[in-house]
Amino acid sequence: MVSFEMNDLKKIGLGLTGFGIFFSFLGIVFFFDKGLIAMGNILFLSGLGLTIGLKSTMQFFTKPKNYKGTISFGAGFFLVLIGWPFFGMLLEAYGFIVLFSGFWPTLAVFLQRIPIIGWIFQQPFVTSFLDRYRGKRVPV
Repeated sequence: MVSFEMNDLKKIGLGLTGFGIFFSFLGIVFFFDKGLIAMGNILFLSGLGLTIGLKSTMQFFTKPKNYKGTISFGAGFFLVLIGWPFFGMLLEAYGFIVLFSGFWPTLAVFLQRIPIIGWIFQQPFVTSFLDRYRGKRVPV
């Protein structure tokens, strides 16, 4: 059984990842503010690197099956930096979905076990939708 030890670097990484998501959300709410979205991207990527390690992060983004997601996420990040945040976020969202699509089944099971929110994810129409994608997980 693999255990996930929570040391200080991983705690900082999770905090940075959370702040990255928060800043990206604020950037979208404030009419695609490129500064907030760029800050969110930087915090998210640095938090991911601290949480799972730099080597694992680089291996994840450079796997041949993840090239399409990595390129679209990187191109979206570049578009945000040059001042086209709407189109950049569209590309980033596509890249994010492609990159992390293998984690959706695990996330669905996690969401079903949360006390209050889990009730929504345990409803028959939601579980039938999630079960369709549960079998498509690609082993890493």
